[in-house]
Amino acid sequence: MTVYAFGLVLTGVLLNAIAQFLLKMATNKVGVIEVSSAVSLSALSALFFQWPMMLGLLCYGVSLLVWLMALSRVDVTLAYPMLAIGYVVNALAAQYYLGEVVSLQRWLAIGIILVGVALLARS
Repeated sequence: MTVYAFGLVLTGVLLNAIAQFLLKMATNKVGVIEVSSAVSLSALSALFFQWPMMLGLLCYGVSLLVWLMALSRVDVTLAYPMLAIGYVVNALAAQYYLGEVVSLQRWLAIGIILVGVALLARS
């Protein structure tokens, strides 16, 4: 994988992770979301017109474009597992910014995932 291709993959992964984090921020502000016929337009607008939601959706859109550029240069069997880097980014962000507790067992699991990603990147 070239440095440029790796940069595209990493940028796509990071934008995707940022999008996920922003969507979590938005849902934290509105509470539990239920899928039912009782979901009102006002509840949906309360969710979708928050800055974290709008910025998260924008990050998703940009990440899609970057990801397409990456996939045109890298095998999907190499690129797709790199999305696991987002687990680390979001675990750190959730712990630091949202006050979520990340247990030792979760950190160990994330470490195992990173070892797998590193092995794939070297292949």
